[in-house]
Amino acid sequence: MHCTHRLPLLLAGLLLLSHSQLVQASQDTSNQTYTEFSPNQTYTEFSQSNISSYQIASGNANFAFRLYHLIASQNTRQNIFFSPLSISFALAMLSTGAGGDTQTQILEGLGFNLTKLSLPEIHEGFRLVQHRLSHPSTSTEPSIKVGNVLILSQDLQLLSDFVSATKASYDSKVLLSNFRDTEATTRLINNYVKEKTHGKIRDLVSGLSPNERMVLVNYIFFQGLWKKPFPSSEGFVADFYVDENTVVKVPMMLQDDQQHWYLDDRYVPCTVLRMDYKNDAVAFFILPQKGKMKEVEQMLSPDIQVGPWGLSTSQKVSLQFPKFSISNSYALDEILPYLGFQDLFTHHADFSHINQDEKLQLSKVFHKAVLEVNEVGTEAAASTAISVMFFSKPKKRVLVFNQPFFAVIYSTSTQNILFMGKVFNPTA
Repeated sequence: MHCTHRLPLLLAGLLLLSHSQLVQASQDTSNQTYTEFSPNQTYTEFSQSNISSYQIASGNANFAFRLYHLIASQNTRQNIFFSPLSISFALAMLSTGAGGDTQTQILEGLGFNLTKLSLPEIHEGFRLVQHRLSHPSTSTEPSIKVGNVLILSQDLQLLSDFVSATKASYDSKVLLSNFRDTEATTRLINNYVKEKTHGKIRDLVSGLSPNERMVLVNYIFFQGLWKKPFPSSEGFVADFYVDENTVVKVPMMLQDDQQHWYLDDRYVPCTVLRMDYKNDAVAFFILPQKGKMKEVEQMLSPDIQVGPWGLSTSQKVSLQFPKFSISNSYALDEILPYLGFQDLFTHHADFSHINQDEKLQLSKVFHKAVLEVNEVGTEAAASTAISVMFFSKPKKRVLVFNQPFFAVIYSTSTQNILFMGKVFNPTA
């Protein structure tokens, strides 16, 4: 009778938009306690000329909005911020080691129709997304870094096909650790993620058990610089109206002479502002009309197209936008079962494509994301409605983000949502 071991899955999403240059992480590796595992196996990549990263975009969007609404239902009066793409990357990578109903459950839970997309097409789609994000064709600015790593027990023998598949499709690295030394393994994981996210994601995991056998980590690091930055000399402190009874003071940024894309939606009671980065991303901010926050939130769905085609004209606006930083952590093992991932955390889970000698079971899924917004750069944005019209006005429009709003960061080259959330209280 096989012994069941727990398999934690960790995800780290990050947005950094603070300086014009990346903060360099420490290169001192003298205290590292791991060795890197380099498999000798070869893997023949699936490749087909008509496959592109766009094929998985609709599935990723479906998953992103379903996850958002579930989190929002449990956090009605709190900030929300996460990277749906980071979570999809890690779960899709995990599916390469799953078999039978478990694999189907993961892929369908991620929003993929397996009658329209084959398993090789899905993995190839993720490979192309990661490649495009990490190797932009035109931008010379620091952009997006996506990575995956497997941390496994020193005595766990992975099947060669699993190692080869995760390497080929997800460019994953493999690190070895002594899981019986939970303190050292926790330090290894947290230091690795901290380094890869330039110090912005700290203490991702805690409370590991000696029974853990493998940890999967995905991280996304995004640094975007505004094409039209805010002048630092124009800042001031203003009121932010969290709700009818709560008002907080926030540092507010001001732009008074720049053109931006925006629209007043005819069917959803909100205004949508688009701001462009110098690299492969745009930010959308959705500002609900007063008292319409819940109504707008309920209407957010994949049918509301998130993309640059939603706004066709730009004009000068007087823009007031808060400068802030928020951080959110989620125990996704408590959330994913409600999205169709029922068996992953039970003894019914089948990860026999990872290792056939032990019965592996998923135990924990951590996700942490950080959002920073300032004059030089920002992340976050909003999506627009299906049926919208842009209203061009002869006078300069005044847009003041002094109440809760939604945010989405969107990759133009892959048509995927990188980050999304709700800024309910920028001081919380």
